[in-house]
Amino acid sequence: MDAKITLSFDAAIIEKAKHYADSQGISLSRLTEILLRKATFGGYQEIEDIPVAKWVQSVSEGEAEYITTPRKRKDMKEEYYKSKK
Repeated sequence: MDAKITLSFDAAIIEKAKHYADSQGISLSRLTEILLRKATFGGYQEIEDIPVAKWVQSVSEGEAEYITTPRKRKDMKEEYYKSKK
């Protein structure tokens, strides 16, 4: 069963990932699912332990930046609806 989630990424990374996914004949959602499956079922203790394939390195630029900011659901909804106008 599929479920929907909302993720935030750097816009340039999203565009590169879309192009890559398209070249592989898959959606960006499936590409993300594949990467998350590898990360969560690989038995890795830390994020740095996950082997990064050459194609992932070509999609990304620089060091990964992990931003964790607590946001209220209401604020996220407002931001989403503003972006759709």
